[in-house]
Order: sequence, then structure tokens, then C-alpha cells
Amino acid sequence: MLDLTEVPQRDHGGNLSAAISEYGGVASDWIDISTGINPVPYPVADLTVADWGALPDQAALNGLITAARSFWQVPKEAAILAAPGASALIAAIPALADPRWVQITPPTYNEHAAAFTARGWQTVTSGPAEACVLVHPNNPDGRRWDAGDVQAPLVVIDESFCDVCPAESSMHLAERPGVVILKSFGKFWGLAGLRLGFAIGDPCLIGDLAAWQGPWAVSGPALRIGAQALQDVDWANTTRARLQQDAKRLDKMVTEKGAKLVGGTDLFRLYEVDDAAAWQARLAGV
Repeated sequence: MLDLTEVPQRDHGGNLSAAISEYGGVASDWIDISTGINPVPYPVADLTVADWGALPDQAALNGLITAARSFWQVPKEAAILAAPGASALIAAIPALADPRWVQITPPTYNEHAAAFTARGWQTVTSGPAEACVLVHPNNPDGRRWDAGDVQAPLVVIDESFCDVCPAESSMHLAERPGVVILKSFGKFWGLAGLRLGFAIGDPCLIGDLAAWQGPWAVSGPALRIGAQALQDVDWANTTRARLQQDAKRLDKMVTEKGAKLVGGTDLFRLYEVDDAAAWQARLAGV
């Protein structure tokens, strides 16, 4: 029997309990800067008993999809699938084609390579391949991709961090055959615990993902909260402006201490420092 406690875990931010175990304190003592999650989340409205007690309703799902299509200006030819988090979609997407070669340019979010490798794909960092992954903007350096980079028969465009710069979205490519665009609800809206994500693109590929996912994949609370948030354009605009100012403020504080800004977005920053381990230890011990 497989002991899941012995399976190596890939390193991710947000593991506050590990930091507390090493450096001490309680959760309320810490400011978690290890993730690209908006620290001021969308205000969650009161939920009903039916949201928790009933099976997720098809009308509520339709309402969420309609709100998503409007908010992200999804082309009418593209299909949309709501899922319990973008991570679930990342794990499923490699099964959309026979495993061969997938191009993933590092450094980037490590779950994509892990998901393709688990399905038997071979990873390359450049050159032609049967699939490619473009994290747009890229985590951690903020690199942007363009339509010229969309070359493979299967293209995954991960726009988990693109809601801070919607004008740069690749959503117009969602109507192309072989293209799947991912959207995360945990980053910009700051509701990572809600577990809500979207796959948008080629109807044939989205249909396969929907069939594998099965019914009732998205919870009733996520349907309600997601639809409300995606229709709240004023909150989105205000949040973008705040995050931009917060990023500038962080840059000022960090660069004054000797760091150099080398990339990022308004949800995360990448700095070059003389000794990253020393910086981490000093920040953790403040």
C-alpha cells in the first residue's frame, strides 16, 4: 500500500505551519509573502443552507459560466469549464493527447512539468514539441508571451496571474484548436481556499476535461461566490489599483535595503539579492 506521507512533496509557498515550526510564533504573528495570493480577498457574502446542503445546481453553474464569459471576454467559439481549482485542471490536461514531448521553459510554476511527467511525457525547455506550456505572466519572473509563441498542437496558457493586467490576456487565442487557457480564482480574488478554477478554449478539449471531471465538481458555495465576484467589476478595478500601489511600496522598501527588482507582477515580485538564504532568515526572524 502506498503511504502518501512518504511521497515527496514539491515546494510551494503558503506553508505557514512549516515556517512557524522552524522560527516560532503563531499564525497571527506572520505576514506571508511566500505566495502570489491577494492578501485582501474578495468579501464573501452570507451563504445559505442550500449552498451547503444541496447538490450544486445547474442553473447556478450556468450563472457562473455566464459571468466568467463576460468578465474575461471569452470568444463565443470557446468553451468554458469550471473546476475545483486550477491545480485539478493542470493535473488532468496532459491526458488530452498521447504523451510525447512538452516544451516548458524554466523557471516557472513546477506543477505543469510534474503533471506532464506523471502522464509519461518528456520535457524539453526549447524547440518543437507536441505540447507547450506558457505561464502568462510567468511565475516567478513575470515574463509575457505572445501569439507567436503558440505553436504546438496542444498549448496550455496558464493565466493564473493575468487578472492584474487584463489588457495583456491571450483570451483571443481561446478559439484556436488545441488551445486551453487556465484561470485561477485563488490569486487575484485572494480566495485560494475556495478551490475554483477555469479551463477555457477548444470545445473538444474542454469537453474531454468535463467528461473526466464528472458532475458536481464545483461546490455550491464556490458557484455562488464565484458568480458574485466575477460580476463585481468595480471591486476588480479598485483591487488592481491597490495592488499596483502595494507593489510599488514593496519595491521601495526592499530596494532601499540593497535588493534589485528583476521581474514579477503586481501579485508577486522577483528580486536579486546578495544572499537569498540570509534574507529569508532575517525576514523570518523579525
